[in-house]
Amino acid sequence: MKDIKIEVCAGSYEDCLAAARGKADRVELNSALALGGLSPTEATLRLVKRDTDLKVICMVRPRGAGFHYTEVERKVMMAEAKSFLENGADGIAFGFLNADGTIDVEATKEMIDLIHSYNKEAVFHRAVDVTPDFEEAFRILVELKADRVLTSGQEEKAMQGKEQIKKMQELFGDQIEILAGSGMNATNAMEMIQETGIHQIHSSCKGYDNDPTTSGEKVTYSYLAGEHANDYDVVKEELVARLMAAIGR
Repeated sequence: MKDIKIEVCAGSYEDCLAAARGKADRVELNSALALGGLSPTEATLRLVKRDTDLKVICMVRPRGAGFHYTEVERKVMMAEAKSFLENGADGIAFGFLNADGTIDVEATKEMIDLIHSYNKEAVFHRAVDVTPDFEEAFRILVELKADRVLTSGQEEKAMQGKEQIKKMQELFGDQIEILAGSGMNATNAMEMIQETGIHQIHSSCKGYDNDPTTSGEKVTYSYLAGEHANDYDVVKEELVARLMAAIGR
């Protein structure tokens, strides 16, 4: 079996420090994880590269809804990607779809070509999970020479989609890396690896910290509900370490 790689979904510099202390291999660096992950700041990227040995894949995403972008949004995404690549990013995570959900070949090729011009990794993210033809989407990404795909197998959680992930690994695993994400943790990582043949796991390793200033008597800024109403989600070092131990590292 190939070496297993663990990628942590990070929403901040502090998240990346926790991932590094837990011995993760790589982070996908975002902002605004509550919106599904948006582009991080250049300053955060520079700090992470200065203070850790992590490989950093920067998310490029301008808004928290959908993946069919305007020309203006696409222009911004390309500029952000270029800036990240010039400031130490080891790759870019992105996803371009047409209005019908199929892969936007032109925009995807443009982004991949830009990333590869810096000899960095082009990662198509979970936009692939809302495409109408999963196999065809993979075929296109292979043809465009994407390096990796993050997927839950078109299900809410990756363990629910493991049969699809296994099928894509069998069809395309020798041509593109497959990274399983959504609901992955120390309790299920090895099952996913053993049953699908993939060797990369993406996990949030998520816990919560509390900030009592989130809510006042009449005003609240909470984006979580119930018992976590005054909390915010963070990467927990112990969960990263537990995941690394679960894969024997």
